[in-house]
Amino acid sequence: MESVKLNTGAELPLLGLGTWQAKDATELTVALRTALDNGYRLIDTAFLYQNESVIGQVLHEYISSGKIKREELFITSKLTFTAHAPEDVEKCVEQQLSALQLDYIDLYLIHTPCPFQRQEGSFLPEIKDGQFVPVLIPHIETWKALEKLFHAGKLRALGVSNFNGRQLQELYDAVEVKPSNQQVECHIYWPQKELHDLCKKLNVSFTAYAPLGSPGRKAARPDGVWPEGDPLVDPVVVSLASHYHKTPAQILLRHLIQRGISVIPKSVNPDRVIENISVFDFKLTDEDIHKLDAVETRVRLFVADFLSKHPYFPHDDLSSSSIKPKPTIH
Repeated sequence: MESVKLNTGAELPLLGLGTWQAKDATELTVALRTALDNGYRLIDTAFLYQNESVIGQVLHEYISSGKIKREELFITSKLTFTAHAPEDVEKCVEQQLSALQLDYIDLYLIHTPCPFQRQEGSFLPEIKDGQFVPVLIPHIETWKALEKLFHAGKLRALGVSNFNGRQLQELYDAVEVKPSNQQVECHIYWPQKELHDLCKKLNVSFTAYAPLGSPGRKAARPDGVWPEGDPLVDPVVVSLASHYHKTPAQILLRHLIQRGISVIPKSVNPDRVIENISVFDFKLTDEDIHKLDAVETRVRLFVADFLSKHPYFPHDDLSSSSIKPKPTIH
């Protein structure tokens, strides 16, 4: 497994298992066991995914049996958008640690720059007139609460997700513990070159969600509106897959890995879980990479229009067009 070094000194694997939409406990358990048995050590989850307890059961099974040592694992999770208030941060993290059956989380991200009001007594969002209720909690206040947990050893590295470049830079300039990671949608149709360049300048590692274009994304909201695009059937990708006797998915993953980007493809299909990690026995040439970089299609496949009225909405990095879908966040 190839990895990239974080600014904390920890090694972030360049390939892991994404778990967004993986809510069926049996399917997820099988996928996790398959992943761990076949070399995965990075598992990506979030409070919002509602599957941390299932992941925790499998992790406990493997650690307690001696199959895997805790220090060999790299677990990423995220702060839900209703827990940005400093007094709520530790409560949320403690719930997650309990669900994951862990003493610490390797990388913890602010899931979105847009905080919302929670219901009293829970982290479910408050809804008024069919809409989430925005709250204006500066990112620095949320981050300072996270820094306390970092210094306590409960969070080994901190980062952000779905932030734009300006928001990342402003946070970076203001905080003591610098962000270690930025996680955003990234694939050949949305390569995030400028944001990735900024992250490299700041020594912030980069993680791509939806590295394959998330072919199952529409299942999250079947009646919603989704931008169209499927990197898996792009002619350049298909041609390279044939040349290397690999699958299109493996070409897409290898491309991002060679950019130094960590990828977290999601699958609960055991065969695909194994297929996705089978990308370390070949390398794309400079010419191949140029062909993939030169693909003309540019489309963001994930939009978060329900955030767009929030004052913190990063319009230059999350909005994609005039499409107005129902709420979705990865």
